[in-house]
Amino acid sequence: MNGTSFQSDIRYWLRKGNTVNHLLFWNIVIFLVVNILKLIAFVSHQATPFNWTLEQLALTVPFSSFIRQPWGLFTYMFTHEEIFHLIFNMISLYWFGNLFRDFLGDKRVLPLYLLGGIAGGLLYLISASVIHTPYLGSALIGASASVMCILVAAATLMPNYEIGLMFFGSVRLKWLAIALIALGLISIPNGNVGGIISHMGGALLGFFYIRILQAGTDLCKPLIWLFNSKNRAEERKTAAKKFKPKKSPLKVVKKAEDSNPSKLDQLLDKINEKGYNSLSAEEKAWLEKVSKEN
Repeated sequence: MNGTSFQSDIRYWLRKGNTVNHLLFWNIVIFLVVNILKLIAFVSHQATPFNWTLEQLALTVPFSSFIRQPWGLFTYMFTHEEIFHLIFNMISLYWFGNLFRDFLGDKRVLPLYLLGGIAGGLLYLISASVIHTPYLGSALIGASASVMCILVAAATLMPNYEIGLMFFGSVRLKWLAIALIALGLISIPNGNVGGIISHMGGALLGFFYIRILQAGTDLCKPLIWLFNSKNRAEERKTAAKKFKPKKSPLKVVKKAEDSNPSKLDQLLDKINEKGYNSLSAEEKAWLEKVSKEN
């Protein structure tokens, strides 16, 4: 495969209108950037650029540290350092993100990904501020909370949907979600307490999102509106048309052959002075007739 073909494939893949693909792409790009810096640090024995970059992208605790770089609440969910961490999260995002997308549409994928990541990050931040223990660590990275949110949302929406798993066969989505949550909880003594806490935050958000959506309220709606610039532009155009005359009288072209040029001049002067709505119904009709003739 040559470089041009590869670039064309990437552009086609991203232009398919699938937000899951976009999320995969940016997670992989940030992973590559982080690990290129890590490789440079290893070769040059200068770890400062790598450490600084990773610190800026991570969600840091305690709260006093978070206040200095609050953007970490958003950037951490796109950041991975370890290859297997990235692979597991991206495979899960691809499977369950597309499943969620098929049932609830592409427009909800990014908002729910962000909300799940924020919920997991906030629960981690609160836990680290309240529970003073070295097991929580000092920084959080990874898309696990966002992916867990989407997985649990899909399982809550369609609990009996079956997927095929290697060595296990067909498994209902609800049992898979329950098993992953249970495995996370029982692995707390083995370390990564902060990561597991963030997973639970994402899972809770995914569950309650679907329950609240089924009750008639879409928590993603504000973000859907914010990200959907195309629809906003169409809404502005529609609103503008409601207050716009069907045909602008100022575009009327005066001709020497016009039967009554003085009347046309008078009406145009009246419009300039008082506006189009100052014309009577008869004057508007006459002006429209003249504009069609010309």
